[in-house]
Amino acid sequence: MLKTGSHIQINDTTLRDGEQAPGVVFTLAEKVAIARELAAAGVDEIEAGTPAMGDEEVEGIAAVVSQNFCTRVTAWCRLSETDVDAALRAGVKHVNISAPMSRLQMRVKLKAEPDEVAARVTRVIGYAREKGLEVALGGEDSSRADLRDIGLIAGAAAKLGVFRFRFADTLGLLDPFSTYEYIKRLRDETDLPIEFHGHNDLGLATANTLAAIRAGASAASVTVLGLGERAGNAPLEEVAVALPRTADARTGVDPTRLMELCDLVAKASRDSIPRAKPIVGADIFTHESGIHVAGLLHDVRTYQGLDPAMLGRRHKVVIGKHSGLAAVRSVCAAVGLDLDNSVAARVLARVKNIAKTTKTLVPDARVRSVARQELEGAETRDMAPARAELRLHP
Repeated sequence: MLKTGSHIQINDTTLRDGEQAPGVVFTLAEKVAIARELAAAGVDEIEAGTPAMGDEEVEGIAAVVSQNFCTRVTAWCRLSETDVDAALRAGVKHVNISAPMSRLQMRVKLKAEPDEVAARVTRVIGYAREKGLEVALGGEDSSRADLRDIGLIAGAAAKLGVFRFRFADTLGLLDPFSTYEYIKRLRDETDLPIEFHGHNDLGLATANTLAAIRAGASAASVTVLGLGERAGNAPLEEVAVALPRTADARTGVDPTRLMELCDLVAKASRDSIPRAKPIVGADIFTHESGIHVAGLLHDVRTYQGLDPAMLGRRHKVVIGKHSGLAAVRSVCAAVGLDLDNSVAARVLARVKNIAKTTKTLVPDARVRSVARQELEGAETRDMAPARAELRLHP
């Protein structure tokens, strides 16, 4: 289990084309810029690419390596000596060599049984170690594997001095409960440090990653904004912020740099960040509900469990169909407009009608304009002379 306050290594695979969303291609300049931001944010390890993809990919990895970041830069390799040779051309000192762990993938991809895969792991990792590379063993499709097979193959790799085993939920099939049990049981099969790599097909990649860490994994494989095959991977920003709250553990990631990092990756991906995206979405610290706003104005802790200041952000009150008197008064008070109950009620009624008609939020400037109109109307009514009723008697 985790030690209190222990450091969890965050390994980012954002730059590896094989883990990007379909159609996403980073230029060399974008790769270097993203790697620079990852390093500045405090990510422990950057998996910079797959050298076997060709000379252009090798060049991109080499460009990242040449920046001499304090962050470790690795390359992803299949279980073959030619992939190792390509990694050497890229100039990395660390590689992740991946091998299938489920018997289905062993037989389909390698036409091999577990003992034969263990022998091949011994051969290829031995080759990489002879070339001076530090090696992590990647366990593809680990979540569908027999843990005894993982123990056999990881044991063969451990004899060669690999520094970590990556347990990959390649198809995103796990839930947090089964993830916890898998990792806990895996500790009985290998003494290697465990990294968890989760896919998000069921929307559980973040939860599974946190569960794996609670069960004893010491590293998390993540991507910025969850970029990855199919439904993507566990998002770096979610895991880094949630981890101290769920596992009493910490990472080296600086939360105040996450917005800038995610904006950069979104721009390079030619995509936008969903407004409700956890941690970095534009609306996650935005409040409209009258009940919520009334509570926030007294004490932000009533309806905000995550401090926006931790991320270099602030909470925001917006006006719309669901707003209440407290929100209208607050928006107007910010510019010195003091509304009594009757005026505030009229302003709120008009503002709600605007929101219903336009099906959008009402800008603060328009709310204040309506308030000024109502204040002027109230003043005019107060100044109007009393009317006398004259009756004629026969």
